[in-house]
Amino acid sequence: MMDVATNLRHIRQNIEQACEKSNRNPEDITIIGVTKYVTIERTEELINAGIKNLGENRLEGFLDKHEYIQDKAIWHFIGTLQSRKVKEVIGNVDVIHSLDRVSLAKEINKRAAAPVDCFVQVNISGEESKHGLAPDEILSFIKKMEVYSNVRVAGLMTMAPHIDDEDKLRKIFRQLASLRDSIKAEQLPYAPCNYLSMGMSNDYQLAVEEGATHIRIGSSLVGS
Repeated sequence: MMDVATNLRHIRQNIEQACEKSNRNPEDITIIGVTKYVTIERTEELINAGIKNLGENRLEGFLDKHEYIQDKAIWHFIGTLQSRKVKEVIGNVDVIHSLDRVSLAKEINKRAAAPVDCFVQVNISGEESKHGLAPDEILSFIKKMEVYSNVRVAGLMTMAPHIDDEDKLRKIFRQLASLRDSIKAEQLPYAPCNYLSMGMSNDYQLAVEEGATHIRIGSSLVGS
């Protein structure tokens, strides 16, 4: 297993190349190290290598890690979040990447003591196995967030299918970027919608070229 620092160096080089191609600044890209399958030790290695943003998608394991690492990291919850589990997550995470229904917003609003940055999850690819709202539901959904003062729509998130078809992937990322731009143009104070959470180990370079601000990297950073 390669060490995390070496993997991270390689990933940063790829990000720099992607930014060069698309005329972007690498500083604008947040790497979220996905630690769901790795030990506390491996997670610490990640923090020591300079990754401060960590992504978890299951409560099992996350709470133990959180208790140990606490605020040495910025915690992102990137998995599907059941409304009944919100009370265990709020206060332990800084960002939620999977807001996809009003009942969840209601629960976050009720449990949080201050506004929580949330990404609205969009199912761009239309796969039945994926969670998220359809693109044409996004604007009306976000407008409903106005009444929940503890929910701040920081951006949009999508999961692309695990495929090698570059054109298809670009199309998905581009569609999310264009959707984000249209929400941003609404200038809703509770939904600045500045960010795009898209791209994983297999496709993050394309995602960066198409505008990703947050990439969620697991296997190519910490091993599988």
